[in-house]
Amino acid sequence: MSQYRAVKGTRDILPGEISSWNYIEKVIHRVAGLYGFHEIRTPVFEYTELFQRSIGATTDIVGKEMFTFRPEEKGRSITLRPEMTAGVMRAFIQGNLAATSPVHKLYYIAELFRKERPQAGRQRQFSQFGAELIGVSSPEAVAEVIGMMMQVFVDLGLTGLRLRMNSLGDVKDRMHYIKALREYLEPHSALLDEHSRERLDKNPLRILDSKNPEIQAIIADAPKLHDFLGASAIDDFEKVLHYLDEKGLSYVIDPLLVRGLDYYCHTAFEVTSSELGAQDAIGGGGQYDGLAKQLGCKSDIPAVGFAVGLERLLITMEKQGLLAHAAPERPQVYVVLQSHELAAHAVGICDALRKSGIRSIMDLAGRSMKAQMREANKMRAAYALFVGQDEIQNQVFGLKNLVTSEQDFLSIQRIIERLEPLDESSQKTSDE
Repeated sequence: MSQYRAVKGTRDILPGEISSWNYIEKVIHRVAGLYGFHEIRTPVFEYTELFQRSIGATTDIVGKEMFTFRPEEKGRSITLRPEMTAGVMRAFIQGNLAATSPVHKLYYIAELFRKERPQAGRQRQFSQFGAELIGVSSPEAVAEVIGMMMQVFVDLGLTGLRLRMNSLGDVKDRMHYIKALREYLEPHSALLDEHSRERLDKNPLRILDSKNPEIQAIIADAPKLHDFLGASAIDDFEKVLHYLDEKGLSYVIDPLLVRGLDYYCHTAFEVTSSELGAQDAIGGGGQYDGLAKQLGCKSDIPAVGFAVGLERLLITMEKQGLLAHAAPERPQVYVVLQSHELAAHAVGICDALRKSGIRSIMDLAGRSMKAQMREANKMRAAYALFVGQDEIQNQVFGLKNLVTSEQDFLSIQRIIERLEPLDESSQKTSDE
């Protein structure tokens, strides 16, 4: 075996798996189109300060998880993107998209990078799909973004998901709450684990996310963010919930739900699955009305978005037996050669079939007819088309139905019957 292996925290997606990815991405593209979202692609790396400014210098992502380097000795620091929202907003501002329309619906499927401890569903290079609705973050807009995300899950057949909802209020509400939360936690600091003690000084909201049972017991009696919300924030959140009710979406209100990025405000949401164990989040998002101003805009641009981890989505689908729908496309016709000398004729037949939209395979290794038939069955080809001297001379080819219906068989047969005869001059040249 070669000494070279994939870097820890990365993995290959081999041909046997790629059909599952393609299936999910096809559903994402279709649902995004139904909601009027347009795809955006941004560079895989950005200047480091973009993430420091947007995500927040006290977050775990900026503090511990970013892959950062300098391409030139005295150049600006560059970071492989750990999340997409900041880059999409940067592209929105730089491209002056606001001048073309007041509202933009954008979505992406992208590779991201974080220095996390590799585990199931959490890699150092990972994939997400997400959406950003920029220019409006009304309760209707928030509900629409959540509805799009949930429709992807429904169309993939997922069941047992839990939509958690909370309101983070505005910046003023949140600062009052952070002060009260810190005052409550400081007397318990000796009971906090090392990670939570570090967060107590930098970002106490993140302690609410702890999966440590001892920490959960401490925060059970902590002040609730809802008690610090202003009337406007409460009214907006209730309207969001009303629209979710109108859409028929089930949810639970979780007062401990916070998002790990500093740019979130007002409505926050997360989708979890019991199939994933303790780290049960598939995806989530929320409003981020102040991000554009943080990145240099003269005024705030309201926005709302979400991101979903594709690796976690795949794990959940596999456990629920949903990947059978994602089987790779099998060849419709396997051209079986009587002898390798007839390869030139098989090439012409395959080309003609492919031009008619029929997925066709031929033997390229000079194997026996028996071996070719084994390969055709292994690939689950729908038909075997036999090419021998008699077939070439008479321009009539034997077609064997391997696994498909009689109706499909007749359809393929009619296409084959319409194929033009092979050019005799090219046959002689090839045979020679």
